[in-house]
Amino acid sequence: MEKNQKLTERRLADAWAELQSHSNQGNALEADAYRLAFADPEFLLRRETRGIRFQLEMLKPDLDQAEQGIEHTIVVFGSARFPSPEDAQKHLQQAQLSGDTPALITAQRQVRNAHFYNQARLFARLVASYSAHQRLEERLFIATGGGPGIMEAANRGAHEMGALSVGLNIALPHEQHHNPYITPTLSFKFHYFALRKMHFMMRAKALVAFPGGFGTLDELFEIITLVQTRKAKPVPIILFGTDYWKRLLNTDVMLEEGVISQKDLDLFTYVDEPQAAWDVIQTFYGLPMPASKNLFTIFKPVKIGS
Repeated sequence: MEKNQKLTERRLADAWAELQSHSNQGNALEADAYRLAFADPEFLLRRETRGIRFQLEMLKPDLDQAEQGIEHTIVVFGSARFPSPEDAQKHLQQAQLSGDTPALITAQRQVRNAHFYNQARLFARLVASYSAHQRLEERLFIATGGGPGIMEAANRGAHEMGALSVGLNIALPHEQHHNPYITPTLSFKFHYFALRKMHFMMRAKALVAFPGGFGTLDELFEIITLVQTRKAKPVPIILFGTDYWKRLLNTDVMLEEGVISQKDLDLFTYVDEPQAAWDVIQTFYGLPMPASKNLFTIFKPVKIGS
């Protein structure tokens, strides 16, 4: 049986090797009726096979994560435009030397917002520190959108603690590359936003949303809506950066106009410190608390260049 399976795998690999050889020789890829269907890009990219592509984007990340023991994740969202403190300082120095006023204003804003990068990094360290002492099936893993900014910071914090972390990236017209801190075998790329968002929710035990733009809002409201309508089980939804979120979301207006109810405000929590975010999650699930607080004291100083 095992021998037959190896023969089958070899034949499948041979089909792809033939296709790759065709490409390496510089030959234009043309439709070929004789090519095996699964190794025929023209066939797979037809409009009629969109359902197959949906299934593939559903299965590949799911199977790979399951094989590596990723069952419970803490999803971290936030702006891709918030740099690390060290990069922010570098951009500020360059702007000061250039004398370019708009560039200086942008650089000063980046320095101001870079603290969110550090906080996302510290939060991920807390999650990874807790999970390091748990059995595999009880561990919590950081999952992000796989890009730069806040996403990089969270993957970086987990990486620094030696923990696995997930990146669910998206193919965009302005090519977005995955950040270097994602575990390579858990770095995935999607074409369909819908499938990507589904994967965020499939394993999520909490969502931590840092300040961000349209993409962050899209992902945040998707999850709030799923929980509100009971299409998904309740999970902690944490808005990191009280001032930003309360300026952006005027929930008083929504209440006054009757488009949400008072109890809907209980779906999310505002926090301003990594430990506060982790405390919300620990309290929700009844996780042990003292050890992580000590770890937070140890790892709190993250300075520029560290």
